[in-house]
Amino acid sequence: QVRLVESGGGLVQAGGSLRLSCATSGNPFTINTVRWYRQAPEKQRESVADITSRGTADYAESVRGRFTISRDNAVNTVTVYLQMNSLKPEDTAVYYCNADVVRDGIWGNYWGQGTQVTVSS
Repeated sequence: QVRLVESGGGLVQAGGSLRLSCATSGNPFTINTVRWYRQAPEKQRESVADITSRGTADYAESVRGRFTISRDNAVNTVTVYLQMNSLKPEDTAVYYCNADVVRDGIWGNYWGQGTQVTVSS
């Protein structure tokens, strides 16, 4: 069973920083693209950033220049980070990790349980 576990959320003042982590388990498997999404109350879930297996990153316009996604590829496990700087109250949301995984030759898409980020003004 592939599992994604997010951590690092919390309460921070505007202008502050947080680093989210997404740890994978359930080897052996191959982690391809990993994405961070967020969902604020009464809003649709939106893509924040993604990173391919080769390390190519892309960002939503609303976070470009403030957030940095990175990944640490180890044997049979991958950890993806989201460094969030210059946080704004509008960044408040539950942040979810999402990954494309190939396990036993079968492609699947998996979600973590989410971690709450709250930015106070």
